[in-house]
Amino acid sequence: MVTLADIKAARALVMPFIHRTPLLRSGSLSGITGADVYIKAEILQKTGSFKVRGAFNKIASIGKGNVAAASMGNHAQAVAFAARRLGMHALIVMPKTVSIVKEEATRGYGANVELYGENFQEALDHALTLDGYTFVHAYDDEQVIAGQGTVCLEIDDDLDGIDAVLVPVGGGGLIAGCAVAIKEAFPKTQVLGVQAQAAPSAFLSLKEGVPVSTQPLHTLADGIAVGRVGEKTLPLIKKYVDEILTVGEETIAMSILLFMERSKFVVEGAGAVGLAALIENKERFRGKRVVLIASGGNIDLTLIDRMIYKGLLTSGRVVVFEVTADDVPGRLEALAGIIASHRGNILNVVHDRLLADLPIGKTRVIFIVETRRPAHLDEIVGEIEARGYEVKKRV
Repeated sequence: MVTLADIKAARALVMPFIHRTPLLRSGSLSGITGADVYIKAEILQKTGSFKVRGAFNKIASIGKGNVAAASMGNHAQAVAFAARRLGMHALIVMPKTVSIVKEEATRGYGANVELYGENFQEALDHALTLDGYTFVHAYDDEQVIAGQGTVCLEIDDDLDGIDAVLVPVGGGGLIAGCAVAIKEAFPKTQVLGVQAQAAPSAFLSLKEGVPVSTQPLHTLADGIAVGRVGEKTLPLIKKYVDEILTVGEETIAMSILLFMERSKFVVEGAGAVGLAALIENKERFRGKRVVLIASGGNIDLTLIDRMIYKGLLTSGRVVVFEVTADDVPGRLEALAGIIASHRGNILNVVHDRLLADLPIGKTRVIFIVETRRPAHLDEIVGEIEARGYEVKKRV
């Protein structure tokens, strides 16, 4: 098993090649959650995620030759970058379904990319069969785990009196290394993993005591959508991790938005799950000093508008409701006037009198409106209903 000495040795090896990322207190997130919140900003790391730590530790130990990896994104970029920096050649196997943005970013770091299979598991199985390459696993490797643990050695150095560290969990490489680094130095500090409810392998495996395979569902936290926790990471998780929490998609979306608005950080879904867990468990962490590991910032920019919109819906800042009214001239103008009088900002209107469930002479108007708070929506809807209209809020 990986030890604290292994992680300290990894730090000495990788630090010439990577950034020592800052640990930043967030007054705004502290105010929102009621905890004393600090952000470990691995979004500012080279290649945009913590993955370069483990990649450098593993590839430097190989020394020379060719390396291969399978990845959907962050690990691919980390291996490509580390291999080029160390004068080695990298081949990255990615599934055919990988986004163009992530594929091109990996090529941009100097690796050859082979597209194989329809999902990560098929790409991984193929990568393991390649001859002439040393395989660099994304998480289930002692040197990779030790490299990832250097994140939390820096946290140990920068802050005392930590009550809890919230760590994103996919295959378990980051939390396994971090748990060793934190618990060996500060046994009373809680190490809590966070997974998306859509991909709960580590959560289930910790409960069962053995690796549990799952079929990940679609999730905004695609960077941790791993179907099976590592064979090497699970024993460390069982020994050192206090608990693994799971979070929903709506809270992940809201957390991405909060990082952008309040901290001015672009944090990918996998990196935002710690804040999501804090939001979903406010009472548990109220008054506690909590560190969130913002593990990466490599959001697919083609999806970011949808993530923001989902976050606005979840937080109640954008709302959708429909109004059924008499189909006569002036009704749409009257409804819009009510919304405007309350300073609601209409983003979109759909007016349809041909719906099958509508009586003749009725029409339905769907409004998408920007509001300031839930009570603001109640004011708008309350007046519309007081005027005799039928209103239905959409979830």
